Amino acid sequence: MYDEARHELTRMLRREGIRDERVLAAFDHVPRERFVPPEQRERAYRDEPLPIGEGQTISQPFVVALMLQALELTGRERVLEVGTGSGYQTALLAQLAVEVISLERSPRLAAAATALLAELGVPRVRVFQADGSLGWPAAAPYQAIVVSASAPYVPDALVRQLDEGGRLVLPVGPAEGQELVLLVRRGHGLRRTRLGPVRFVPLIGAEGWGAPFSNGAAHP
Repeated sequence: MYDEARHELTRMLRREGIRDERVLAAFDHVPRERFVPPEQRERAYRDEPLPIGEGQTISQPFVVALMLQALELTGRERVLEVGTGSGYQTALLAQLAVEVISLERSPRLAAAATALLAELGVPRVRVFQADGSLGWPAAAPYQAIVVSASAPYVPDALVRQLDEGGRLVLPVGPAEGQELVLLVRRGHGLRRTRLGPVRFVPLIGAEGWGAPFSNGAAHP
């Protein structure tokens, strides 16, 4: 039922300018319908964000593809994902990298994503309930970091955990709308590239919006 819709989504991403064949193959492989609530499954392959509960959304597929393409993953990288959500982007990253550390603020979403990723047999992924704005220093440095929530500024903690030559993609700006940016670490500096306007839910945490959150439980 969903296979042709998945293939059509991949074709749409190609038409819209996604050229990384590994990213396109990941989208063609991962069943997005499994990562949305049952009542949203008929809309799973539309190019739009969908609610997943806890005030969170699963992001628009084109924006996810744009972010993953900007990371330029070769399959050898350790990746930090900030904002596990339902685990869809996590599953895509697992197709593209050697290891994925994913951070989620909501205990319910972290547990649900962990269970679903295990059920689907997604390898080399660890999910932690944590303040994503602080990253996960225990597994640093990362060759790539992707943030699926909007920050008021680029969190220093994430920059410190980025490897030399590493790539960080995140939305930065106010609630009304943000700029998606790519940062590449070169020595003590960062090369910044704008990828376009976006609108994401806010990154809540010590280096995001709102109150600090204590890094906590693991969901291996």
